[in-house]
Amino acid sequence: MRQSITGALGAAWRAGGLLVLLAALAGCQKTETTAQVGDQPVDTALQKKIQEQLLDAQPGSVIEIPAGNYHFDRGLSLRANGVTLKGAGLDKTILSFKNQVAGPEGLIVYASDFTLEGLTIEDSKGDAVKINDGENITIRKVRVRWTGGPKTSNGAYGLYPVKTRNVLIEDSEAYGASDAGIYVGQSTDVVVRRCRAEQNVAGIEIENTVNADVYDNVATGNTGGILVFNMPNLSQAGHGTRVYKNQVFKNNLDNFGAKGTAVASVPAGSGVVINANSKVEIFDNDIADNQTANVIVSSYFSTGYFTDSGVEKGYDPYPRAIYVLENRFKGGGDSPDGLDLKTLKTVLFGLNGRLPDVLWDGYVDTKKGWVAEDRICVRNGKIDVLNADGPNKYKDPKVDNKPHDCELPRLSPVVLKSRT
Repeated sequence: MRQSITGALGAAWRAGGLLVLLAALAGCQKTETTAQVGDQPVDTALQKKIQEQLLDAQPGSVIEIPAGNYHFDRGLSLRANGVTLKGAGLDKTILSFKNQVAGPEGLIVYASDFTLEGLTIEDSKGDAVKINDGENITIRKVRVRWTGGPKTSNGAYGLYPVKTRNVLIEDSEAYGASDAGIYVGQSTDVVVRRCRAEQNVAGIEIENTVNADVYDNVATGNTGGILVFNMPNLSQAGHGTRVYKNQVFKNNLDNFGAKGTAVASVPAGSGVVINANSKVEIFDNDIADNQTANVIVSSYFSTGYFTDSGVEKGYDPYPRAIYVLENRFKGGGDSPDGLDLKTLKTVLFGLNGRLPDVLWDGYVDTKKGWVAEDRICVRNGKIDVLNADGPNKYKDPKVDNKPHDCELPRLSPVVLKSRT
């Protein structure tokens, strides 16, 4: 309905009102372009022009934003399919939403066949880029960041496709999100590659998503580097994620997530974290110097994010079929977050010791048993697995590699549909 209304407005403009409106805009331009919100002048004319283009867009439309550093005071929105929004380059077109007064997101999209590329979005009040319920989504060479550094008041998500299908995020960057820098939720067939995530609570998070490949990324300086989660109150359960050829190091940032959010329970110093997800492969990564543990495998029971919104019927709280192999681990585990983990480390490994590279909370589905296809398998040289003995209130944690000396069937690569 909205597209029809905007289409009618566009027709009226073209029918004769255009010159009058242009004259009016010209008369107002001096005032609009010098509008002030907070300490920044607002490029009102450009903001209006881009939003009008987004409202009038048709399949195949390409909307270009020229090079420059622009300050907008309200978010942009798109509801038309088949649109490309592009800047002059990641370092050349910068949209700042500092002092944003309307619309929580920098850009929100309810559309399919959408491409966003070649620009930077800064300091949005809420999420930087949210793409909701579409398919064939491409985000390429896009930077999102909060320039004041890590703060709880920063927007939750940087690049945020949710309930989407056939998604490609590549050559992009995210800094300072108070939840996840790059977050893909409740989606299917996803590739995240050659991106950088830094100073976020979660660097890259794949949540309740089916079939995802996460590779050639750098996640550093976050609270947790790469997370693969299944949340309990969402209708789609995730499985089938491959995390490989990434650099995941020094994710030791203090957790600044808002209280009550899932990521607020992620310990600082977490490299790759798998929670209540299944069929996950972690291979051929460089994972180093994450001070709690380089890899954490956990169940819903040890997360601390028990939810008031309930648990979806059929929700599986256990991690299943997790395969860790052929990674290059270095350091880490030497200064875990929280008194309990610090005590655990000291008791088991001494003041100068470190937790093993793989930390598992120890929960197993006792009703089903630990069948072969559900096991946590580790084929990674001489690294150890610490069973924290969560089901027994962590009374008898121990290194026990034998149950994890196993193999799992390998997952197939994600093949995205080509864009036409």
